[in-house]
Amino acid sequence: MVRRNVVGAHYGLVDWLAQRVTAVLMAAYAMVVAVALLQGAAADFVTWRSFMASGLMRFFSFVLVLALAWHAWVGVRDIWMDYVKPVSLRLALHVLTLFALIGSVGWALGILWRL
Repeated sequence: MVRRNVVGAHYGLVDWLAQRVTAVLMAAYAMVVAVALLQGAAADFVTWRSFMASGLMRFFSFVLVLALAWHAWVGVRDIWMDYVKPVSLRLALHVLTLFALIGSVGWALGILWRL
């Protein structure tokens, strides 16, 4: 029996699946919004706001924001791991990316709660 020396972070399958699941969620959200636009949900501001303020759309928008952040994190983290070789620079870029994503999620949730 040959023993393999496995190295690396072992993100492969989980990240591949996360990218696919979050992409499907984002596509589903885009289709829901497209259908709403075709049905006249954006006829005026009041109609659009009432559509987006409904409980189901708020929840779906919340899920979208989290899916988008996770999707972006996996993609950008892989870019940093593949192309940035100095460990200290890679760590700094990871931290800055996380801060930017957490800030963006917080900002988007603040907007959703104001609706």
